Amino acid sequence: MRTEQESAVDGGSEKATPGSGGSLRGAGVPPPPEGPGGGGAVIVRAPTEERNSGTYDIDLLPALEVLRQINAEDTTVPAAVGAVLPELARAVELGVAALESGAAIHYFGAGTSGRIAAQDAAELPPTYGVPAEWVVAHHAGGDEALARAVEGIEDDWESGRIDAAGVVGGSLVVGLAASGRTPYVGGALEAARERGASTVLISANPGASLAPAADVHVGLSTGAEVIAGSTRMKAGTAQKLALNAFSTAVMVRMGRTFSNLMVGVDATNGKLRGRVVTILTQATGLDGEACAKALNAADGDTRVALVSLLADVDAAGAARALDSAKGRVRDALVGLGMPTPSPE
Repeated sequence: MRTEQESAVDGGSEKATPGSGGSLRGAGVPPPPEGPGGGGAVIVRAPTEERNSGTYDIDLLPALEVLRQINAEDTTVPAAVGAVLPELARAVELGVAALESGAAIHYFGAGTSGRIAAQDAAELPPTYGVPAEWVVAHHAGGDEALARAVEGIEDDWESGRIDAAGVVGGSLVVGLAASGRTPYVGGALEAARERGASTVLISANPGASLAPAADVHVGLSTGAEVIAGSTRMKAGTAQKLALNAFSTAVMVRMGRTFSNLMVGVDATNGKLRGRVVTILTQATGLDGEACAKALNAADGDTRVALVSLLADVDAAGAARALDSAKGRVRDALVGLGMPTPSPE
């Protein structure tokens, strides 16, 4: 499907992209290579590819002025994220629905977008004590491409479909693509829909050509980069902010926090035990000795210790209440007949 934002060219003349003719498949996918150094090219007409009129002379400036120009552009990113919070909230609710149904959240991305996704997914289990299967990142080119750029893999639509083969109905697939047209992401979104999964696209292009493949498009308007097309800069920062906010909000909605405290952390070593004792003292107002004792009785389970302390029940009773409440501390306390406290 031809879009206004991209055109395939070869030797100066436009050529039809594979899969054109009304389908999202192949939108913006370059023709296959025709020998060494040959093949087609895709001209991506997206905001991130435009030249920034404020940085034409950046290569003539001293280091401090270069940094000031970069910093000035970076300050515009939070506002771009703020403008799409309603769409991001819809994505959060889809993520919560997927996890509550027993399915998973899957991230798909290439290059910078894929690395941001991999980092976000990797940090959730130790931060919130959730299974790694809750949020799974898929990077175009696999693990090798995380550490070293593998050029061209992002243009493989079928690779995205193959990597999405494990997606099941009820899951949420989140595609990340700065340009909003990455074929690998498009293939994953297409396959996800066929399997009955919900889909979200996070891009730095409000007019993304892949938007029709998503139930929700979080189109971040970050505009032209300081260095034209270098989407690891503002576009990457915006995607990281959006994805961090998305996953944090999902964890909050799934009850993995109590107030603004991380109560999914399991005390598996001395350092973490100290951190958890601090969390328990902050949540309960009790002294460290009492909190450490409750944590020992709970076998290092922060939420069990917290419910035990707040409801004045033994660890076994706290664990049963949490099981009935699907792990949510506030619901467990209500189940034990307590009003929900408002920790300060």
